Amino acid sequence: MKKLVTMKADGRQIRAPEESSLLTALLREGFDVPTLCHHEALAPYGACRLCLVEVSQLGWKPDWRKLTTSCNFPVLDGLKVFTGTDKVIENVTVVLEMLLARAPAAEAVRDLAARHGVTMEAVESHFDEIDREERCNDCAQCTRVCDRLGHGAISLLGRGAGRRVGTPGDGPPPDCVGCASCARICPTGAIPVEEQKGIRRIWGRDFELARCVECGRAVLTIDQMRHHAKRAGLDESYFRLCDECSRRLVAKTMLENVT
Repeated sequence: MKKLVTMKADGRQIRAPEESSLLTALLREGFDVPTLCHHEALAPYGACRLCLVEVSQLGWKPDWRKLTTSCNFPVLDGLKVFTGTDKVIENVTVVLEMLLARAPAAEAVRDLAARHGVTMEAVESHFDEIDREERCNDCAQCTRVCDRLGHGAISLLGRGAGRRVGTPGDGPPPDCVGCASCARICPTGAIPVEEQKGIRRIWGRDFELARCVECGRAVLTIDQMRHHAKRAGLDESYFRLCDECSRRLVAKTMLENVT
């Protein structure tokens, strides 16, 4: 069990496991820190730059503070955190203006912008070319989760303002298994996925859905099942049960063993 460290956030004392993320600690304690690229399944990335806070560490001058993203800053014993200072608000406002210019069609971005008083009129006065249909906020969560699962089917293409998520040659990605993890983890709904008549369509490809042998519910795609079976060295039948039926089977087996 990790050691707990003690720190103060906006004057309130809080405790968190040593080496954990400052953002995680703040969110757990109910602090309102905005973020669009944070997910517990992925390592901190700092892409959206929204989770800004000011910090002061032990040994620093009393009036000296550092502006930092909280997602990739560790909790430290004696740390002082300030979440709503003028500097934080000013920088978050600028970041939101850039994000709104980047992804004006994303509801999550619009909602955050509205909460912080950032309007489309203000954005249009600062940025010339705005694609009002764009939803991608360039957080890279989709490519990172794809890599984490061992597929590497999609990647970030280009640089700067023109950077985008894409596939090799902008065609259907041959390494995609249709798991749709990229679409599920996307905070702005920028990746379309459709399911109809046992077929899932994503990234320009159609994937047949495997169904639970007990209840008939769609479990995962055939390609995804084969990928996991091969990677884990298991028979494909292992993945033919949905989570609910699998839990029910385990519970039944345990009760039979007890009796």
